[in-house]
Amino acid sequence: MNDQNNSVRFVRVSDDEAGQRIDNFLKRQLKGVPKSLIYRILRKGEVRVNKKRIKPDYKLLANDDVRIPPVRTSEPDKPVANANLSKIAHLNDCVLFEDDCLLVLNKPSGFAVHGGSGLNFGVIEGLRALRPEARFLELIHRLDRDTSGVLMIAKKRSALRELHRQLREKIVHKHYLALVHGKWPRSLKKVNAPLAKNALASGERIVRVDEVQGKPSLTRFQLERNLGEMTLIQASPVTGRTHQIRVHCQSAGYSIAGDSKYSTHEQQSAAKAFGLGRLFLHAWKIEFVHPKSGETVKLTAPLDASLQKVVDNLASEVSFN
Repeated sequence: MNDQNNSVRFVRVSDDEAGQRIDNFLKRQLKGVPKSLIYRILRKGEVRVNKKRIKPDYKLLANDDVRIPPVRTSEPDKPVANANLSKIAHLNDCVLFEDDCLLVLNKPSGFAVHGGSGLNFGVIEGLRALRPEARFLELIHRLDRDTSGVLMIAKKRSALRELHRQLREKIVHKHYLALVHGKWPRSLKKVNAPLAKNALASGERIVRVDEVQGKPSLTRFQLERNLGEMTLIQASPVTGRTHQIRVHCQSAGYSIAGDSKYSTHEQQSAAKAFGLGRLFLHAWKIEFVHPKSGETVKLTAPLDASLQKVVDNLASEVSFN
C-alpha cells in the first residue's frame, strides 16, 4: 500500500498557480496518483475549495484554499528518474538560457520530451529529478524524440500561459536545419499541404498529406547549402502539426536524411553510408518575446558533433570532386 499523504493538507493557491483547473492542479500535487482516483475524490466532495465542493473544471483563483484529502493507493510507485544517471545529468550541460521564468535546452537526439510509450522518463521527468526544489517545470512545446535542438520549459505558470499565447498567435518563430536527399531547388520556398494522422495495421502512427481530411499545414523553406546529392535546408513551420517538416519534405520529393519513417530503404542505407546514425532534423533557432521583460529573445542551438561531422564530410567530398 502506497501512502501518498497520511493527513489532510491545505494548500493556498499562489498568483502564479491561478487560472488552472482544479483537476490539473491536483495531478501536480498528487504526483503518481492515477487520474481515476483524482476524479473519484473530486466527485465524492473530498476535495474542497474555500470549504465548498467544486467540479473538476473549476478554475482556481489566487488565494483559494484547497483541501486535499489523504490518498492511499495499492498501485506501486512508478520508477523515478535517477538523477545520477549520466544521460539525465547531461541535461545540465545542455542549457542555452535560464532565468526565473524559463529554461531553454539544446535537447539531445534520442531523448523523449516526456515519459510514455514504454519510457519511464523523458526530459521533463529528468529535469524534475535534477531539480527537486523546483515548484513548477512544464514543457512549453514538444520535439520528436529523434529531433534535437531548442526546447523551452516554463518555470512559472504565468510564463507557460504567455508562451502558449505567443505560439497560438504565431509570435514565436522557430527555424530548423534539415539535411535532405536530392538537390533542393532554390525556388522551392514553401510547402502548403494539409496533413492528417493515420494509424497503420501495426499500430504505428504515420502522417500523410490528405486534401480531404487533413488540417491546414504550412512550412517555409530556405536553401542553406548544396552538398552534392544532398542539401542542407532551413525549415520554418508556420503551423505546428505532428511530423510536419518531415512529411512536407517527403511530399516535395526530398526526404530528410536518416528518417526511418518517411524515407526509402535506399535512402536510409545511403545515410548510414556517409556516417549518419539518426534523423538529421535540428531545432536550430527560436525567437520569442520574454514573458516578463517584454524583450525579444533570440537563441541558437548549435548542431551536435555527429551532425556537424556529416555536414563537414559531405562538404569536403564536394570540394574534392
